[in-house]
Amino acid sequence: MSNYYIKTNRTFTGIRRYGWLFTILVAVGGLWAPKLGLLVILIMLSLMITSFFTGRYWCGNYCPHGSLFDRIAMPVSLNRKIPEFLKSKYMITGFFIFFMFSFSIRIINALKSWGSHDFLDKLGFVFVTTYLMVLITGGLAAVFINPRTWCQFCPMGTIQKFTHKLGKISGITEKTEKKVTIEDKTKCLACGKCSRVCPFQLTPYLQFGEDNQFHDVNCIKCGTCVENCPVNVLSLKTKEDAIYMTKNGENKYQIEI
Repeated sequence: MSNYYIKTNRTFTGIRRYGWLFTILVAVGGLWAPKLGLLVILIMLSLMITSFFTGRYWCGNYCPHGSLFDRIAMPVSLNRKIPEFLKSKYMITGFFIFFMFSFSIRIINALKSWGSHDFLDKLGFVFVTTYLMVLITGGLAAVFINPRTWCQFCPMGTIQKFTHKLGKISGITEKTEKKVTIEDKTKCLACGKCSRVCPFQLTPYLQFGEDNQFHDVNCIKCGTCVENCPVNVLSLKTKEDAIYMTKNGENKYQIEI
């Protein structure tokens, strides 16, 4: 089964190609300059805001660790099937509780030094050690199992799914979230290549809804399946655009020359 999944380019933008440098800067550089860890606060705020509108889009397009896994680890990864238990609700929930408890304790301890000259260093170091832990743990899993193994139970991914639910409840994501969309299901070859190149090993070709969209909450909208579809019938579209395409057989923004 290890040969079923295909290694292919997933870094289509500059951020995705070089975002991993931020991980190294914080996780390694932060050991000497702990204040670098404070930059992670901006990352956390950004991923929560974007997930409200677009789901786990951050994971596939901006995440520094995702860049590390896809750009640096993938060439040497065994690229095996991700174990199902790592994707289970028990694993995701249990690890989230453990991680947040540990993280909260360290934040509280850092806050005890509020007002001291080294407060920001102590606070920043909490984020530095967290980034270093992900770098080591996620990196090893990326090499010996699959590049996006860590992402299956990543606490930040869990937070994104929660804020995404809030966005769905508000009705906002229905207008702003772009999902993998198939132009016409009858054109699908059912070759499974979209699944074989998917970082999360999802199966779009088996799960397109009546609206021709792929609704799996774990889809990170990275566009890898779009780029690798042998018949070029996949794209990332909002619900409105998908409905228009289904009815008219074309992209409403397409310009005829």
